[in-house]
Amino acid sequence: MEKMSTIQSHGVVPDVIDVVPPYPVHVSYGNGVDVDQGNELTPTQVQNEPLKVEWSANNQTNYTLCMIDPDAPSRANPTLGQVLHWVIVNIQGNAIKTGEVLAEYIGSGAPKGTGLHRYVFLVYKQPGPLNCDEPRISNRSREGRIGFSVRMFAAKYNLGQPIAANFFQAQYDDYVPKLHEQLSG
Repeated sequence: MEKMSTIQSHGVVPDVIDVVPPYPVHVSYGNGVDVDQGNELTPTQVQNEPLKVEWSANNQTNYTLCMIDPDAPSRANPTLGQVLHWVIVNIQGNAIKTGEVLAEYIGSGAPKGTGLHRYVFLVYKQPGPLNCDEPRISNRSREGRIGFSVRMFAAKYNLGQPIAANFFQAQYDDYVPKLHEQLSG
């Protein structure tokens, strides 16, 4: 809990969300690569969907998981709004494989020379099952990813404030051009 204040010191509150969530989201990419309240990871380390994502969940409840980058094109100049990296709704408890994927996972893709970007994982407790009308986004498409607003998405589906969060920071490495090429499909 004490570490959750890094969400404020790194500006996730107020840039992305309004209040510090009560719980962390535990995110592991395997091989000791874990998301830990603003630690720096490389795009190469996070290119694949995390192996484990867990939070304090009730198995009888549905949740939404979002991952966004609020720093496009850079943290100093975030004029493009948030970039959507992953959204899954109707997750039973914290078994993310039970959920409905609205936007397939893409890793960090900070453009060269734009410095560190924040990659924020948010979990929302749903008021009930969601029937979402957003187009589904593949991991080969940019469409619908740039200019996303997690606040507007949460408001649209009455999700309230997130109950759990975590984030890492990443900057350009040699994997980024491969991701950008993948997204041009």
